[in-house]
Amino acid sequence: MINFAGYRKGKLTGEQEYLAKHYGATIFQFESDRLEKHCPVEFAITCRYLGRHVLSGAVVADVGVGVGHYSQFLVHKGCSVHLVDISVELLRAARERLERADFGGQIKGIHRTSATELGCIESGSLDALLMLGPFYHLREPDQRRRAVREARRILKSRGILFAAAVNRMAYLRDLFRERPEEVAVRKAFHRGFLKDGKLDPEHAPPIGYAHLTTVSEFRKLFAEAFEELALVGTDSFTTAWQSKLAGLSPGAREAWLDLVEETGGTPEGLRSTPRRFSRRTTAW
Repeated sequence: MINFAGYRKGKLTGEQEYLAKHYGATIFQFESDRLEKHCPVEFAITCRYLGRHVLSGAVVADVGVGVGHYSQFLVHKGCSVHLVDISVELLRAARERLERADFGGQIKGIHRTSATELGCIESGSLDALLMLGPFYHLREPDQRRRAVREARRILKSRGILFAAAVNRMAYLRDLFRERPEEVAVRKAFHRGFLKDGKLDPEHAPPIGYAHLTTVSEFRKLFAEAFEELALVGTDSFTTAWQSKLAGLSPGAREAWLDLVEETGGTPEGLRSTPRRFSRRTTAW
C-alpha cells in the first residue's frame, strides 16, 4: 500500500489551483457520480477502447484520474497504474476506490501535478497513458503542446495515448438550453470564444477555466508526435440523454452502444466529447 501522505507534488498555476479546489469541493460529488449516473455511454464506449488497446500487465498513468473509474477498470484487467491529478481530494478518492476493491498493490504512484509537469514519471516507462481530462483545462496552446510532449516522453515506443477534449459547441448548446436570454450580453465574449475556445468561471461556472476545441484543432495538436488510431465522439447522438442507458436490458444496452460506436467516428458523431486514441510514433 502507498502512503497517501507521501504523494509527489508538482508545480501548479493559479488557474490549476482554482480548478483543484473546484473539483475537490464545489463539484466533488457530481464528479464522483458523473460517469456512472450522468455519462454512462461515454464511460462504456471509452472502456471498450481501453479493453481493446491496453493489455493485461500494462503499466499505465491515469492523468486527470478523477475518482478512479478508469483506473479501476484497468487494474481489474491486471494493469498497474500511476494516479495523477491536481486535486488532493480526487487523488484520495481514487486511491480509496482501488484499495476497497483490493487493488491497492497495483498503484505504482500517486502524484499531485499537472499534465504539463510529469517529471514524476520516468521517460519511456508507460505502455498506455490516459489524459481524459487535462486537455480541456489547458487554456493556452503552449500548455497543450507541452502536455503532448510530456505524453510522448513518458510513453514507450508505440505506447498508446487516450486523450479527450470537449467540442466547442458544447458551451453554446448548454447556454441555449439553460440561460438563452444571456446571449445578448455575451456578444463580445462569444466573438473571442469562437476564435480561441477559452472559458472562465464567470461565463461557465460548472467547468471553470477551460478550453473547448474543434475537431481539426484537436487532430492537429497530436499530428507530429502520434499516429492516430481513432477519433470518436464517445456519446455520439446520446448527448444529454445518456442516463437512459442504465434502465435498458443488457441486450438493448449493448445494441445501443454498438450504434454509438459505429456513429461516433463520423463527422456527425463528433459533437460533444471527442476522444483520440493514438500510438506514439518512433521518431519525432
